[in-house]
Amino acid sequence: MINWNKTIIWRIRLGELLAVVGIYIVLYLLYCITLTFNELAYLKITFPELLKNYLVSQFFDYSIKFILTIPIWYFYFRSIPHWSLATKVFLHFGTLVIFVITWQKLFYATMEFLGRGHLRGSSQIWDIYIPALIYIIQFGFFHAYAYHVKFQQQKEIENSLRQATLESELSAIKAQLNPHFLYNVFNTISASVPPEMEATREMIAELADIFRYQLKASRVDYVKIKDELEFIEKYLALEKNRFGSRLKTSIEASDELLNLKIPPMILQPIVENAIKHGISPKIEGGEVKIKIEKNDNYLIFEVNDTGVGLNSQEEVIGKGIGLTNTKLRLEKMFGELLHLSPNLPNGLKVWFKIPILS
Repeated sequence: MINWNKTIIWRIRLGELLAVVGIYIVLYLLYCITLTFNELAYLKITFPELLKNYLVSQFFDYSIKFILTIPIWYFYFRSIPHWSLATKVFLHFGTLVIFVITWQKLFYATMEFLGRGHLRGSSQIWDIYIPALIYIIQFGFFHAYAYHVKFQQQKEIENSLRQATLESELSAIKAQLNPHFLYNVFNTISASVPPEMEATREMIAELADIFRYQLKASRVDYVKIKDELEFIEKYLALEKNRFGSRLKTSIEASDELLNLKIPPMILQPIVENAIKHGISPKIEGGEVKIKIEKNDNYLIFEVNDTGVGLNSQEEVIGKGIGLTNTKLRLEKMFGELLHLSPNLPNGLKVWFKIPILS
């Protein structure tokens, strides 16, 4: 069975590509037939011979139009999809002129090379009008289709967020059994630890802080980067107590970024995955590096480990709850992707970007 939604290149689906090719073939055939009927009354030549002549010449005509469409389509729908429609319409005046002039020169050169004729003199106005009309129609269709796809995606996201909101509200109700009881238990345990076991007391305090942060994270939409990193450091401190010298960590983030806000608990699942699936299986252990940097209007987050790596994304995405949820959060909140790639010479690199929040 043919998968029409299979991505071919540049996130173009097979069905979309075949639809555009099909439209071009229909336009090509209809134009050839129209020209044949129009010229048949003036020329002493049979219908099949005249149609064959136009099929050859117009094949090059529409092939050049199709090829010229590709970079222009890529520019509008892959390079600047986030620009306003008004800006794109203004730019279309320029790309329309480029499209028509380039097509005309390439088509005329091809016909002269093949020893075939083309329109001359005042008749060349048709070789401006028709390509311009095709350009306007096809890009009008492309923009309408892009708007339709975006509208459908927004509806899906809204439905998903509505469902997620209901689930989070239920989770919040369950979590509000009495967090103070949990903290009191931690304090009671900590107080019962003998003074000579100060390291254990510190671990209990760090664990209490982690639970406190998780409760806070369930009630707010955004936290400061410095708060998220403090939480990560406490989590890593507990992991280091478990792994000992097998686990090394480092965090890189400039001071200017620390007060910027990000969704809470966005890094911890990635760090946990790096330790659980990357470092833990190795006898000698490894290192986890966390890096946050600014690039234009985006924050770039990287978590690199020197663990065992993975053969395919399917090993973790879709199976593990942490990375899968992080992937969904990035897609639904910002329309961004979670990227996984090898961390040479060994290990895994997980990174993503989000816009800087005002």
